[in-house]
Amino acid sequence: MGELKKWRDEKWVRIGTDGKIKGPCGTSKDKKNPDRCLPLAKARSLSKRQLAATARKKKKAGKKGKQFVANTSAARVRNA
Repeated sequence: MGELKKWRDEKWVRIGTDGKIKGPCGTSKDKKNPDRCLPLAKARSLSKRQLAATARKKKKAGKKGKQFVANTSAARVRNA
């Protein structure tokens, strides 16, 4: 249960399709097709290009009605 608590207490941020951090997770104006969210530490460890790629993947699948979309391999959040 300790890992779940750590995951929940991390600061999550919203990533735009341009690869920039847009603010806290859950503040997307588009509720039907929200932006990609990642832990802040993970977002900072990725390049702007990698962030943009995972955000575009989420938006593209969201247009097709998918709610849950896997991250790209570089953006995948792994247990420490």
